[in-house]
Amino acid sequence: MPLWIPITVTAALFQCWRTAMQQKLRGVLSVNGAAFIRFMYGAPVAIAFLLAALLITRTPLPGLTPRLLVFAAAGGLTQIIGTNLLIMAFGFRNFAVGSAYAKTEAMQTGLVALVVLHEQLRPLAWAGIGVGLVGVLTLSLAGRGLRLGQIAAATVQPAALCGLGAGFFLGTTGVLIKIATHGVAAPGLVVRALFVLVTMTVLQTLMQGAYLALRDPEELRKAFIHWRSAAWVGLLSASGSACWFTGFALTDVALVRALGQIEVVFTLGFSRFYLKERLKRGEIGGLLLVVAGVLMVAISSS
Repeated sequence: MPLWIPITVTAALFQCWRTAMQQKLRGVLSVNGAAFIRFMYGAPVAIAFLLAALLITRTPLPGLTPRLLVFAAAGGLTQIIGTNLLIMAFGFRNFAVGSAYAKTEAMQTGLVALVVLHEQLRPLAWAGIGVGLVGVLTLSLAGRGLRLGQIAAATVQPAALCGLGAGFFLGTTGVLIKIATHGVAAPGLVVRALFVLVTMTVLQTLMQGAYLALRDPEELRKAFIHWRSAAWVGLLSASGSACWFTGFALTDVALVRALGQIEVVFTLGFSRFYLKERLKRGEIGGLLLVVAGVLMVAISSS
């Protein structure tokens, strides 16, 4: 089994776990505040991971380059924009359509990577991405009575536009991260990935921290007050990002994003076995499609 597969599955698991903990803090923090703690408390963890990797591999600390700073800053900004658009999509009345269109991230990532990085995926991988997309759409729209014609008509609504925008910016983030990783002069892929992670997380902390300091200083204060809970979000965020960044360095960005759809399986598993919620028939069908798509992507890379 290629190494990027278990790394990506672990990344999806950490992301699901981090999102659940981050959501708990939404009662005391705003959208920007909840996003900021991910970066602020994740940066020290990322630095610790990098130092450990340098000690283990006996690799000197890579140097910052203009290319790295530019693409890390761009990737950090697109991630912030994509996250905000996703939250905006959830805030509109047509929640189902907004969230469903946001799930086109894997497909959009494949297209962006094809144009920018010239990554050529096998036909089976593209088929797997398509099957997974149908599965995720089925999960997002299960029981909502939205037919294909209604979904197409709803594409021009704000929720759908924000959802598509979120998928595009989050997909572009992975491509920018890979370009930034190529700009790091270090022998090991893990060291290069972690160095990009540290650079990007620190820049995101500065960008969003400056925004809160200027526009909402009270929210910035709350981010420090609730450090006990926020620290766990930072740990999970940095752990997940370390896995994502390593996966991007090891293989095609589109493959990593497509396999990352398995996060939906973790979410439903948590809902069923921890919260004791029953799955609907449509959700079971969507779940099977996501799993099938993930397996097709994995097989295509073997």
